[in-house]
Amino acid sequence: MIRNISVGIDIGSANIRVVVAEFLKGENTPKVIGTGEAVSKGIRHGYIFKYEDALASIKKAIKQAEDISGVKIRRAFVSIGGITLSSEINNGSSIISKADNEVTNLDINKALKECEDNLKLGNKRVIERFPIAFKLDEKEILGRPEGMKGIKLDVKTFFITCMSQHLDDLLAVVEEAGVEPIAPIASPIAASNIALTEKQKMVGCALVNIGSDTTSISVFENGVPISMHIYSIGSSDITNDIALGLKIPLEEAESLKVDGHFGAYSKKKLDEIIEARFSDIFELIENHLKKIKRNGLLPAGVIFTGGGSAYPMLEHLSKETLNLPTRIGGGEFFGNTKTKLRDSSWFVALGLCLMSNDNPNGAPSGSFDTLVKGLKNSLKGIFKQLLP
Repeated sequence: MIRNISVGIDIGSANIRVVVAEFLKGENTPKVIGTGEAVSKGIRHGYIFKYEDALASIKKAIKQAEDISGVKIRRAFVSIGGITLSSEINNGSSIISKADNEVTNLDINKALKECEDNLKLGNKRVIERFPIAFKLDEKEILGRPEGMKGIKLDVKTFFITCMSQHLDDLLAVVEEAGVEPIAPIASPIAASNIALTEKQKMVGCALVNIGSDTTSISVFENGVPISMHIYSIGSSDITNDIALGLKIPLEEAESLKVDGHFGAYSKKKLDEIIEARFSDIFELIENHLKKIKRNGLLPAGVIFTGGGSAYPMLEHLSKETLNLPTRIGGGEFFGNTKTKLRDSSWFVALGLCLMSNDNPNGAPSGSFDTLVKGLKNSLKGIFKQLLP
């Protein structure tokens, strides 16, 4: 019997994470049957600088996921992140082709193509596209325009782009690891499948991922992304600050940051160092929200994910600085399950598994709540295997 297997490979600057999920016949919810994890080597700020080291890391994570799941991984959705990821909004239009002026998919695709043709990409390549607004004969319409009647269709589209060379390198190393990439998916889009509800995406929210080398902000409104930006600042910078501020080795600084055991060091001094770096991150977020005219105007607020979001004072500091509702994504997702994988660092790999093979740039099949409920149940079983 042919099994419906979906695999997500999240290539981060700190860790490679692989999730194997199975969609059972007659069910809309996937069952997680395997995970793999390896320390990233040869990868920095989301791009590959040592090919052989990166290849070895990816192979190690894939092998672990294969051993646990009992599945040979042949195809997978692959995350794209890092500082070369960027976004742009552009407009395009088309004249309705049918004699009776009924809008067809052909007209929509023509308008979308004109949007993309008008982009000045240079060394970049489009990896995802999301129509965010349609107008028919200069009047804004809600939903898809297919089937309506008019003369001219205008569309505003949100594009996610990536540096061509970095994208090619990433896909090439996955292929050499023996896995065919189905489609490259921007990390913030994959994570949003798990971290955000449809209601949050509709009313307006910002998803902020604090990774090892980078911090990303993605703003959603009316169910689709409307802005995305990546900053070359992450939790590793906090480690560096602690090492410099306390005059201690990097390994000890990382332990202080992660474990919170202060020992002979002043908790007040450590908090001052950490909060100073978070203030820099919040300032970048606030400036971006001002730029797109959304500062103080996102009803669902800011949702933080990533390894750097574990700092206890993060929510309080964010509310004070950004003046928006704030929460840490993922706590309720795992319930009371005790596992090293509880943190939201796994959301990208999990979210990749929910992408549709037929429509990788669209929403996952099935409702968000149903998918999450199914994932929660299946995660409990697989995580028990990973406990020490």
